Amino acid sequence: MGMMFGVVSFANSEETTAGRCAGLTAVKLEGAKVTSAMLVAAGAALGDVKEAPGQGPVGKLPAFCRVKVTDTPTGDSDIKTEVWLPVAGWNGRYRASGNGGFAGDIYFGDMAAAVAEGFAASGTDAGHAGMQPTFALGHPEKVKDFGWRAVHDMTVQTKVLVKAFYGKPVERAYFAACSDGGREALMEAQRFPADFDGILAGAPAYNWTALISASTANDKTMMATPGAYLLASKLPAITAAVLAACDGQDGVTDGLVGNPAKCGFDPAVLTCMGAETDACLTGAQVATLKSIYAAKVDAQGKHVFPGYSPGAESAPGSWGVWIVGKKPGDPTLMMFFGMGYFRDFVYGREDWSLAEFDFSKDYRLATEKTGAALNATDTNLKPFAARGGKLLMYHGWNDPAIPGLSSVEYYDGVVGTMGKSAADAAVRLYMVPGMLHCGDGPGAADFGQGGTSIRRDAQHDVFTALKQWVEAGKAPGTLTATKFVDEDETKGVVLTRPLCVYPAEARYVKGDPMQAGSFRCVAP
Repeated sequence: MGMMFGVVSFANSEETTAGRCAGLTAVKLEGAKVTSAMLVAAGAALGDVKEAPGQGPVGKLPAFCRVKVTDTPTGDSDIKTEVWLPVAGWNGRYRASGNGGFAGDIYFGDMAAAVAEGFAASGTDAGHAGMQPTFALGHPEKVKDFGWRAVHDMTVQTKVLVKAFYGKPVERAYFAACSDGGREALMEAQRFPADFDGILAGAPAYNWTALISASTANDKTMMATPGAYLLASKLPAITAAVLAACDGQDGVTDGLVGNPAKCGFDPAVLTCMGAETDACLTGAQVATLKSIYAAKVDAQGKHVFPGYSPGAESAPGSWGVWIVGKKPGDPTLMMFFGMGYFRDFVYGREDWSLAEFDFSKDYRLATEKTGAALNATDTNLKPFAARGGKLLMYHGWNDPAIPGLSSVEYYDGVVGTMGKSAADAAVRLYMVPGMLHCGDGPGAADFGQGGTSIRRDAQHDVFTALKQWVEAGKAPGTLTATKFVDEDETKGVVLTRPLCVYPAEARYVKGDPMQAGSFRCVAP
């Protein structure tokens, strides 16, 4: 290949380094081509980098070789990937970032953070530009690219480029992402167990067809009859009633439900006794709320997908953004995903409407048509574990996008398939009270899970804990999560809480209820 140089020699001069970087355009990749490779000076502004939604700023980086790849595994594929290789101080490791929603963006903020920490980094748009689902309309190969192929190809290509640039292979490879990225993470562990040594999977949308079918069923329920729509103005009363019923179950009244699965809240307590106000629910609204909390079953009564957990419905960024609106027909995020998925992925009809939706029939059709490409539901992680692979999962109990119980179901499935001992050697799950989708919420929801998070010790940083498990064999136990003032760590700490290894849960013992040390993890 003509580019196998040692790390020491390549750093001898800027001219040599720039040449080595530019030389990566000659590297041969299967089904793909390096379209650009150029040295980015330390601290340089990346003028063509547009940050993906929710990503931090891209700046103050060390010098790195920026490589752009176009991957065309099929005639209808056009996958864009970037690989960033730090010039000095490479730690011998590779950390990949995933996507969110329908993908379509490269998460440059995550890549920048990885490079700043000394990792080789890569990201992909998963085969299309922008988060609109229309890329799938009439393009089954692009659905596969989005579902599993883009991330795997990115990983294989990055490892080739790393070896070409540094003259030695990746020592350890990591993948860290949330939401659709969590689905990508589990897909990697299941389909390609040799790709990564350590995987951090947050709030995984792994059972994609069931998740979107279930959320679309909620939309249909709210729109089906007059008065059934659950208004956002009712959410504060709902949360207050849930907390009144369940807040103290973990031993302390603190505005958080420790384990919503044990709450047993009955929405009927909110039934209006007189005229309807925002403090009560009509009978139709009670039925709607029960449906949102309840698991979805098919026409034969078989369980398909769990419902949402009670306790943070009215929190900023929660149900009022994802599930309900100010009035019937208001666009919500879950409606965006449901309508786009069934129109463009399943039916291939731009005129498909919610009125046509039938949960049992459409869930079955969606799974038949796209399940093989999108669903990461295989609970047999034995090949991944046999290689020494480690998987850390986390999920907010009060996630308004992907029900927290879905991760519990997947973890329980892994234990059932592999056995408790084998699962314990390779998999951990952390359920986070009061956390919304991937972060934020009324609970302590900062524990190093974000791609741009400042790295801390293994007690307070789940990625550091994963790395320690992979490289030192020390399995993570109880972690500590923090809630900062205004979710800003520069403004001070509101509270800390222990994150217990599932199925253990935190119970208050004594002391300051705002401190993690006042709780202990107990078996269920």
